[in-house]
Amino acid sequence: MSSRPESALITGGAGFIGSSLVERLVNEGTDVTILDNYTAPSGGRVIDRLSKERKVKVVKGDCNNSDDLKMALLGVDTVFHLAANPEVRLDRASESACFRDNVSATFNLLEALKRSSVTTIVFTSSSTVYGEPTVIPTPEDYGPLVPISVYGASKVAAEALVSDYCKSFQKRGVIFRLANIIGERSQHGVVKDFVGKLRDNPDALEILGDGSQTKSYLYVDDCVDGIITGVMQGQDQVSFYNIGAKDFIPVSKIAKLVASALGLSGTRQVFTGGVDGGRGWVGDVKTMLLDIRKLTELGWSPSRTSEESIELTARLIGQLSPNRTGS
Repeated sequence: MSSRPESALITGGAGFIGSSLVERLVNEGTDVTILDNYTAPSGGRVIDRLSKERKVKVVKGDCNNSDDLKMALLGVDTVFHLAANPEVRLDRASESACFRDNVSATFNLLEALKRSSVTTIVFTSSSTVYGEPTVIPTPEDYGPLVPISVYGASKVAAEALVSDYCKSFQKRGVIFRLANIIGERSQHGVVKDFVGKLRDNPDALEILGDGSQTKSYLYVDDCVDGIITGVMQGQDQVSFYNIGAKDFIPVSKIAKLVASALGLSGTRQVFTGGVDGGRGWVGDVKTMLLDIRKLTELGWSPSRTSEESIELTARLIGQLSPNRTGS
């Protein structure tokens, strides 16, 4: 069993998952530094407050800048590497941006870690590394990994880099493959998209694909609990853990849940038909459910189902969204 980090750097600490992790670590007494370029600061208000209270140190910079990394790593024993381009869809993020933000940034961070005081690196990967597995639920030892998106491929590459650097330079690595993580501060994804569309038009909701895409959704607090459990309880030099809900849910049902959470009834679902057999976009995995037994055996368990996480997230985002329709 590992001890609680005394001092930690969270890259992407002003982001959605990062800001929740920062809050958790600060509350548990860890000295926290964040490195974030603030291009998508969904947790920026939280971090600004903690910074003003002198509970966190903020380095506004980028993992691709060696000077920023050098400043952020001073006195740190654990790095939580969450900084990444989160977009799976190529119409929202180019291949080059995905490589720069997910692969190159990870490489530069690992280069900076080689001779630093850091003993442990924690990396948030993705269920997309599995591509379209033939085993559902999918365990961590499933292979070969054949991602079907540039995003998934970038995460496979980053995982390999983390594993190699930990083995080569005597560091400890903990790699988490995340399902769809959702919550009040999330800035992209199906729940956020549906809330926005329903605010614009409560009568009809466009749904990408044929509606049969079925995936697992986990509330962000459960995700952070899982990360902390894996870091504290993991034994191997390089450990891999899936984090997700115990169930999965089709996107057509998500649409109904979101509409209901916003107080709407009778909303018509309009399916685009999608691409390549009903996918929402090129690279969209149609079915995803992770086998989470490896992490639950360490004492972690999600407190909500996918449906409960979606309903909670939709209510919270709906309260924050401007109501232009009067509904």
